[in-house]
Amino acid sequence: MIGFELAPLVFGLSAAVCWGAGDFCGGVATKATQVYRVIISSQLISLILLVILAIAGHELLLPFDQLLLAGVAGVVGAIGMIALYRALAVGQMGVAAPVSAVVAAGVPVIVGSFIEGPPSVPQLIGFGLAFVAVWFISRTGRSAIHWHDLGLPIIAGLGFGTFYVLIGSVGQAAVWWPLVAARVGSLTALLLVTLVNRQPRLVERQSLLLILLIGVFEVGGNACYILARQAGRLDVAAVLASLYPAVTVWLAWFLLKERMYRLQSIGVLAALAAIVLITL
Repeated sequence: MIGFELAPLVFGLSAAVCWGAGDFCGGVATKATQVYRVIISSQLISLILLVILAIAGHELLLPFDQLLLAGVAGVVGAIGMIALYRALAVGQMGVAAPVSAVVAAGVPVIVGSFIEGPPSVPQLIGFGLAFVAVWFISRTGRSAIHWHDLGLPIIAGLGFGTFYVLIGSVGQAAVWWPLVAARVGSLTALLLVTLVNRQPRLVERQSLLLILLIGVFEVGGNACYILARQAGRLDVAAVLASLYPAVTVWLAWFLLKERMYRLQSIGVLAALAAIVLITL
């Protein structure tokens, strides 16, 4: 069994690993096909998995208002995912990660300070180091970032940050049904968008393996985040989970041979220091 004090750390970092791997697969898949196809197909896979897990785990169904809140979380999360996947598909995968991850972590930190009180001084320092770590890890050697580069990452970060807050407030013991409701909400919104824009909805057969991997990583990441939130503070769970760009960038370096820069190495050290401080 994981000790209660360690649970937020373990589950938060596990969420980061799953989300980072899922974003890597999503970026690869989006380079080969249309973004809506990738998102809808992967979310259909994750919805099937979530329903199976909820039924197999005999988890009690939540009240309607809680399911509705989870559905709204799914809608804003889908907006964030569309923005992130579009940004990931342009150039190197690290371009979108700094702004989106920092904004995504910043939203629950602000909200958490109001609903749970301010974090401790070591945790505040750790949050600051985590933001710096995400920024450094995600840098790709570009000398400047222009305003037109920030639009999609900011939208993605606001969407993910709002998702963190909303899904973290649904049910104190439930895991699977809130995520099922979130998937239903996001899929409904996405299908409406594709219907209006007459966009294709499902990926081609050659992309099915990547889509399956994205669905599995999404389920794992979302479940671990909820467990981290249930075991500890909202801001701690969100900041730890927001270290996911480290995994995305590492996979891009290891598998796609994208260049690793000195700032990224510094970012890894800053992330390790942040983890220690956040858990004090």
